Amino acid sequence: MIELKKINKSYQVGASPLHVLKDIDLHIAEGEMVSIMGSSGSGKSTLLNILGILDSYDSGEYRLNNELIQHLSEARAAKLRNQYIGFVFQSFNLVSFKNAMENVALPLYYQKVPRKQRNKLALEYLEKVGLGEWATHMPNELSGGQKQRVAIARSLITKPKVIFADEPTGALDTTTSHDVMELLRSVNQEGITMVIVTHETDIAELTDRTIVLKDGRIIESNSLHV
Repeated sequence: MIELKKINKSYQVGASPLHVLKDIDLHIAEGEMVSIMGSSGSGKSTLLNILGILDSYDSGEYRLNNELIQHLSEARAAKLRNQYIGFVFQSFNLVSFKNAMENVALPLYYQKVPRKQRNKLALEYLEKVGLGEWATHMPNELSGGQKQRVAIARSLITKPKVIFADEPTGALDTTTSHDVMELLRSVNQEGITMVIVTHETDIAELTDRTIVLKDGRIIESNSLHV
């Protein structure tokens, strides 16, 4: 599903380049649930941005679903994101003046799906995450856990092949975090590949495999389960 070979990425900081990712080799199989861990500055956010086709890389090779992701126009990158990828963020990224149903339906608006059809689908996905009765509630009327469930429903509505979740439990208490991870696991069990960036060991332990980054290199990539 995801194949990285010798990926390197640098940023220009002042007069000298900062080498953020160094010869990253990584394979994530279809249907796998993987966590990425590392301290601040380890390169995990840069890696996630490259995987999510939000940023380019300097050298190496990235294949997503056997398609080479390289030298893409913004239009082509957007099309591939739409086709393959769902995103879940720590800050939920809900539109404050749209209700839960409208937030979930938003990706379909950009796909030019008619309003009646996208709202019907949005309601179905809210039901899936246990929030059918909250469809007309605004984000400021929802708890943190409910907001993240809305965000997960939004990421699912385009039927992505892979979901990238950036600290999805970072703003939640422990009990709610584990509820959200249970939901992500159930999504994963439907066949969707799941890549979760987290700094929380207990969250990483709920995934199939943990990839640990340090100073731009993968120093560990193995299962935490016996």
